[in-house]
Amino acid sequence: MEWLGRARIGLTHAPTPLPLKRKDGEKTDLRNVCEKVIPPCQLNPLLFNGHMQTFWTATKQHGPPLYYKRKIFDADNDDFHGTFAVDFATDPFEETNDSLPPRTVYFNEKELENLGSDDTRPQLVVLHGLSGGSHEIYLRHAIAPLVADRAWDVCVVNSRGCAKSAFTSGVLYNARATWDIRQVVKWLHEKFPNRPLFGLGFSLGANMLTNYCGEEGADCLLKAAVVCSTPFNLEAACKSLKRSFLGNEVYQKVMGTSMKELILGHKNTLSKYTQLNFNNIENCTYLYEFDREVQCPTWGYPTEDAYYRDASSCDALVAIRIPFLALTSEDDPIVPQETIPYDEFKQNPYTILCTTSLGGHLCWFELGGGRWHSKSVPNFLNYMAFEVDLDSFNPKDDFVPGLWKETRFDPVKRKMHTVRTTQ
Repeated sequence: MEWLGRARIGLTHAPTPLPLKRKDGEKTDLRNVCEKVIPPCQLNPLLFNGHMQTFWTATKQHGPPLYYKRKIFDADNDDFHGTFAVDFATDPFEETNDSLPPRTVYFNEKELENLGSDDTRPQLVVLHGLSGGSHEIYLRHAIAPLVADRAWDVCVVNSRGCAKSAFTSGVLYNARATWDIRQVVKWLHEKFPNRPLFGLGFSLGANMLTNYCGEEGADCLLKAAVVCSTPFNLEAACKSLKRSFLGNEVYQKVMGTSMKELILGHKNTLSKYTQLNFNNIENCTYLYEFDREVQCPTWGYPTEDAYYRDASSCDALVAIRIPFLALTSEDDPIVPQETIPYDEFKQNPYTILCTTSLGGHLCWFELGGGRWHSKSVPNFLNYMAFEVDLDSFNPKDDFVPGLWKETRFDPVKRKMHTVRTTQ
């Protein structure tokens, strides 16, 4: 236990972090930026460990009110056909729509026609956690400071079926579902060509964002990204949770129930598009049982462990080529410390890991109801958007000091390439 809630902060990074230049010409690097913008972590001393911090989430605080207008996207990839919902943070309004989460309505036709501009305001793309959505409190805490003075535009990509969106095909979402965010980022780049784009992910969404950044590599359209409480190694995290009573009977059960309710809430629709066994799904208790009954048959994985290995983002870290900050707590009961890929962060100068000794999973509750990550995330994004010369580094530059060089190992496919020779 830390003294009176004062958590230790650690930074893990490559020996030579990514060199950067401020807009005033001063030279710096990714580590110095993080040291400058990450505040001390003084948490509520009554929530003295990861379980207490995480359990406190169940008190359902109101959180900062945010208002959204929703656009429905048709997937542009036939392999992942269907629709998904994206919520754009907007000014307060008095409209209501009982079929959507609180303070959320659809764009009208005129508003949809006028989407897009030539302004240079930074744009943030956000991915939520497991079975969540744009309404989640941890998410609103992080982005409220960014939209408060209209300095940023923010949109949240809701995973299919989440946040009261509809399934319109048999293509669901999983921990490696990067296709929808890829489409949204491309769309934003076309509609707002002068805006620098940034990414923010939470928990499962953080894993998806990490995979996306690794898959895109030097071609990534985002200028920088932040992820919070990322389950980098899903297989190891699952096995760790199974070993303890709280892990299995609380966390695995709560997550499994939330996903089960999500799918069963769309049972009539999904019955038209899938061959899922809903009787088996109804009998699921734990998350790994749900993944066995839903993710495995949907995506062709032979076991849930095969799914976890394929979807894990730890290897994708070494392929990232944008400034990338990961925030995680060492006492996170859902993402145990043993699953944090410290060595991978040491291999890539574009990435930096910030660990806190307290904080739980997506919590970091302070006295008075604030959250530490609601300062750290905006601080980093504001500094990158307004203080750093975003053209001072080139992701396609092979001469970045300490840059990890691809050889036979593809960090995205997580396989070693063998060269066949013919006789």
